[in-house]
Amino acid sequence: MNDRPEGLSAYIAVTAAYWAFMLSDGALRMLVLLHFHTLGFSPIQLAYLFVLYEMAGMVTNLLAGWVAARFGLTATLYAGLGLQVVALVALAQLDPGWAVGVSVAYVMVVQGVSGVAKDLAKMSSKSAVKLLAPAEKAGLFRWVAVLTGSKNAVKGAGFLVGAGLLAALGFVWAIWIMAGGLAAILVAVVLAMPPGLPRGRRGAKFSEIFSRSANVNWLSAARVFLFGARDVWFVVGIPIYFYSVLSDGSEAGNRAAFFLIGAFMAIWIILYGAVQAMAPRILRAATRPEAELIGEARGWAAGLFGVPACLAVVALIAGGPGPWLTVVLVAGLLVFGVVFAVNSALHSYLILAFSRAERVTMDVGFYYMANAAGRLLGTLLSGLTYQAGGLALMLGTAAAMVALSALAAGRLRAVPATL
Repeated sequence: MNDRPEGLSAYIAVTAAYWAFMLSDGALRMLVLLHFHTLGFSPIQLAYLFVLYEMAGMVTNLLAGWVAARFGLTATLYAGLGLQVVALVALAQLDPGWAVGVSVAYVMVVQGVSGVAKDLAKMSSKSAVKLLAPAEKAGLFRWVAVLTGSKNAVKGAGFLVGAGLLAALGFVWAIWIMAGGLAAILVAVVLAMPPGLPRGRRGAKFSEIFSRSANVNWLSAARVFLFGARDVWFVVGIPIYFYSVLSDGSEAGNRAAFFLIGAFMAIWIILYGAVQAMAPRILRAATRPEAELIGEARGWAAGLFGVPACLAVVALIAGGPGPWLTVVLVAGLLVFGVVFAVNSALHSYLILAFSRAERVTMDVGFYYMANAAGRLLGTLLSGLTYQAGGLALMLGTAAAMVALSALAAGRLRAVPATL
């Protein structure tokens, strides 16, 4: 860290802002999912609630890289936090008396605003690492792993916070508490942010957002299918399955189910984040050439394929919900989280390694546009596959997506193409 001492305080401030945002993001996802499921929404309707969130993320990431290059990373970071506060306040205005169609449309729009906010904050934070981290390979991998891993641990805590607030205070009060807390943190970050981040360059052209690097493009393709494979079970299917086996339909049963589902999702994300933070040590990144790390991206994706494939077979054999199936699912999905985390950490390092400093925001924006496309694909398929074919079809779809991610990662080359 001594290579760029002036960047450490800015890195800490950016990380703190990102933590605050992701806590609210995780809590909001759990609040919306569980609240509307108890109102009788089907798996496909629940998936619709998150569609605009992911679509907005795609557009935002594509544009935000150029906006940050032109106006600076602090501007996009503050905009992300501010828009999340606006989205939370708007969601608190939801009227239970509205027709189902109106409620779905309203929540979709609010979730769209939240999607814009999330990806502004994410792109800003991840790009900042490239500019603030020590220049050597191991330092860059370590800093991005810490940021990404800690972010996911905080988001996991957000799942538990959201489920707990919903059970204890109800939907509206939970939203208002989150909005107030995030607004206070935004003010604190604006006041405390030290210098260290670039202010932008007015000459940045919009056409620069599309990368000419084959490595960036293949890595982005791998990212689409990697995150599609996660969200195809994570967004709708598994929470609804757990609700079906944990709740007896009573108010007390619902509260207990909310807490247990939130606890599992929180543990999964926290485990995922912890493994991400340890990925440089797991991969021995400090002592290995970049070519070997690129090869690991394909190998770890191939290893991930076996987990959802085996779980799909188990679900098919089980034929329906049951205690032993639930135990196998919990264990299998935790293993999935560990292997997925190493894959994700490798991708997060490689996109920064493949990017030049002068266009890092645009390459990172393009890459996270692909990330959002994968989440959108996974979200749509989560409700659709679970409703059409249950756990077996849903998990089999996840396995197919991991296989496609491994194929795309296999096209990465040790020498990045000239940008």
